[in-house]
Amino acid sequence: MSDVMLENVNTMNLSSVTNYSVDSKTTDGNYALEENKWINPNATKYYGFYYSVGEYRAAINAFATWVFGQGYKTDARTQAILENITGWGEDTFQSIIWNMLNVKKFNGDSYAEIIRGEDRNLINLKTLNPHRMAHILNKQGIIIRYEYSQSGGKTRKFKPQDILHFCNDRILDEPHGTAVTSAVEWAIEKIQEARENFADMLHVSSIRILYVDEQDTARQTTLETKYADAIKNKKVMIVTCKPEEAAFKDLEAPNSANFISWLNYLEDKFYKQLGVPKVVLGGTSENTEASAKVGVISYEPIWTREITELEKDLWNQLAIRIKVNRQPSLMENMQADEAKNTGQTKLEYQGAQ
Repeated sequence: MSDVMLENVNTMNLSSVTNYSVDSKTTDGNYALEENKWINPNATKYYGFYYSVGEYRAAINAFATWVFGQGYKTDARTQAILENITGWGEDTFQSIIWNMLNVKKFNGDSYAEIIRGEDRNLINLKTLNPHRMAHILNKQGIIIRYEYSQSGGKTRKFKPQDILHFCNDRILDEPHGTAVTSAVEWAIEKIQEARENFADMLHVSSIRILYVDEQDTARQTTLETKYADAIKNKKVMIVTCKPEEAAFKDLEAPNSANFISWLNYLEDKFYKQLGVPKVVLGGTSENTEASAKVGVISYEPIWTREITELEKDLWNQLAIRIKVNRQPSLMENMQADEAKNTGQTKLEYQGAQ
């Protein structure tokens, strides 16, 4: 063992290593003027995430389907009104609401123009692009109108009662809803990066390196061109030389286990932040039947709350009262399974004594 000269030991300053901290944030609720304008600044960006990332689109679609996929019940008069809603011509009331639930979730706010007849009865709903929509609020933070930008620089102004507006998880005095995209943006980007990096490494590992004892630059270039052409056209290339002057070597493939662990971590983080369990998209191989049921049951309060808000929004904004059909609950099924499993120790919540 070598001797350690303590007088030669140096120290380093760790004060340069900063601790993690969360940035402070203020709301957009600045209502200093008689009229205060807010627009959707990230509408196109968030739509890009929804449109381009398959898992994200599937999860958002699953959310809307779980909330409104079972249809609804209402009285005969209301049913007659809703069955005549066609949106842009090929819509139904069901497809319009499903559409708005999707946009509400990934963008934070979704809108539809309320079209009424001379008797003020509802005759149609037409979905609108949130990128073109602006909220105009008074000093008290109340929406006094909507402004919708059209081609040619024209702007249509709507009274609040002429726009059906779904707002996702509005917090504090924000003049808008909260997009779930902002929470999962980092995870989505890292998942895409990891997949692309792994694909690149697999591609690189398929390249064969040819070691040639050749010093002439021109002949090296010729050999490189012929080798590249042989790979491109799937031909055999024969190099005439002494055995010790040329040799092939394959690059090693990356450790797939490390990438799979990293991807699993990112996907788990993604679904937790999104608030939609992966199992509701159709099940996963890592889930047992029991854990899948628990995942669905834990999701019930979330989509039940969304259904309640939807029913109240339609009543408050359209004077339409419907009863949304719920997805079948698995709670009774789980309780029946538990009763059959006599060897399982039942866990009970005792609460405060």
